[in-house]
Amino acid sequence: MRTSLNIPKSLLDEAMQLTRVKTKTALIILALEELVRRNKIAELKKYKGKIDLDADLDVLRERK
Repeated sequence: MRTSLNIPKSLLDEAMQLTRVKTKTALIILALEELVRRNKIAELKKYKGKIDLDADLDVLRERK
């Protein structure tokens, strides 16, 4: 999908240099994927200490 964006050139240049991404499209895709990933992790952190996982990892991994 084509979209026009007004993004400061200095910000794009710095992000491309830091990530070593070669194209603006790849940079935007990477940034959006990272944003989604971070938000999913933040949502999961809300459950920390609220779920009781009574599981035996050795059994789950089929160890004897």
